[in-house]
Amino acid sequence: MTRQLDDVLSVSGQVQPGDIAALAGEGITLIINNRPDGEEPGQPRGLEIEQAATAAGIAYRAVPIIRGIGPADADAMNDALAAASGKVLAFCRSGTRSALTWALAKADKGMPRDEIERRLVAVGVDPTPIAHLL
Repeated sequence: MTRQLDDVLSVSGQVQPGDIAALAGEGITLIINNRPDGEEPGQPRGLEIEQAATAAGIAYRAVPIIRGIGPADADAMNDALAAASGKVLAFCRSGTRSALTWALAKADKGMPRDEIERRLVAVGVDPTPIAHLL
């Protein structure tokens, strides 16, 4: 399930290589992978997703979140979003890490805390784990 956080970015759970063509059809121009390889048995490797994205004309960025979300992750998200030329999909196992990383990236860019929290709650993501960083 894809959940839209702003005009550019949507988040979702695990993307499969077979999903990429449909994402291209929806206008996605960049996929950000926030999931490290090997996190769960049966999960596709980032390289498989990158190859499918490239074949479909979609840019790909790996920004794996391994042990909590830190400033470097927010910086990498901001860099990826700044380079995007259209709609972006960020994914992880459930979409939560991707949404929280977006939130910290937006906070770094000056989006008000209440707006960030409102958008997270609207898509079913609890802002509590990062509230102290907003």
